[in-house]
Amino acid sequence: MRISLRRLNRTLLISYLVGERITNKAEESALESYITIGKRIYRTEVLREARRLVIFVGRCLFNRKRMKKLDAFFHRNELTEKFIEEYPYAYEQPTRAFFYNKSNFNERAELLENHIDFLQKIFRPEVFLKFYRYEDQNIWENTGEGEPLHLALYFEPGQRKEGLLSIVLRRENERPLYQMIFWIAPNKDGEWSLWIGAMQGPNLENAKEVIKKITKQCHAYRTKNLILHATQEAARAMGLKHIYAVTNHGYYANNHVRRDRKLKTDFSKFWEESGGTLCKDERFYELPMVEYRKTMEEVPTRKRAVYRRRFALMDEIDDAILKNIKAMMKEQDHV
Repeated sequence: MRISLRRLNRTLLISYLVGERITNKAEESALESYITIGKRIYRTEVLREARRLVIFVGRCLFNRKRMKKLDAFFHRNELTEKFIEEYPYAYEQPTRAFFYNKSNFNERAELLENHIDFLQKIFRPEVFLKFYRYEDQNIWENTGEGEPLHLALYFEPGQRKEGLLSIVLRRENERPLYQMIFWIAPNKDGEWSLWIGAMQGPNLENAKEVIKKITKQCHAYRTKNLILHATQEAARAMGLKHIYAVTNHGYYANNHVRRDRKLKTDFSKFWEESGGTLCKDERFYELPMVEYRKTMEEVPTRKRAVYRRRFALMDEIDDAILKNIKAMMKEQDHV
């Protein structure tokens, strides 16, 4: 159903400006600006998307001071201007209940600013922009036998509810087999950290068969362990000090308007299996920066050959991630 701009303006004024009258040209200009931005984000010919545009503009107006500050951040230099041109969804993310449970508008805006600031400071400009052009930035490719696999830094708008960047495991150019969606921001002590908003498995008809085949190819190394391992290595390559991950309770969809949605993955159980410890803020676990690796003495004799091959693969992945991420970074970082 197509909604005209004139009708949309009337709806906005009725729905969101009761008691918040437009009193000057600056506010009127802001309204028009948010509508223009929203039309880049939402397909307004669809009624549901048009309603989202109404909500988006209303929330922008209600939080106009913080939105003005965010807009100034996006226009502080040529690189951030190019970023927001490529990725207008950054305006939307603070206005919706994204990232983690019970996050507020200011927290989401600050999170976004910190993430963009970090990437802009450590990565070369062309690499930073490629992250938001839906292009895989490969950090490992298998060179041996078996399925052609690769790990990449990647992002697309469909991931924006849980984070601002992801590490994906793919077969060639197919949909991700696994992905870890995250953002980068300081912890309460001011130390730059990687924050995982979600881990997602394959969305394929024959997912079980595919994962079984890839697990065998990776010497019985589970794909979800592989994607976490890659995330740990990427975090260290970027010079980050901590990794945090949302708990089941901390997952963004557990806010009051989404109680009917259920997790397909038990995040908390997997984080605990991976050596994570629950934080004082029970919405997050802190995960180890390095995956625990068994010694050969801990491995049953009959499995040692498989473990040697698995460890060799892990070493290959580690070396590739470090090499490729360092190649993407500026010669000197300023974190």
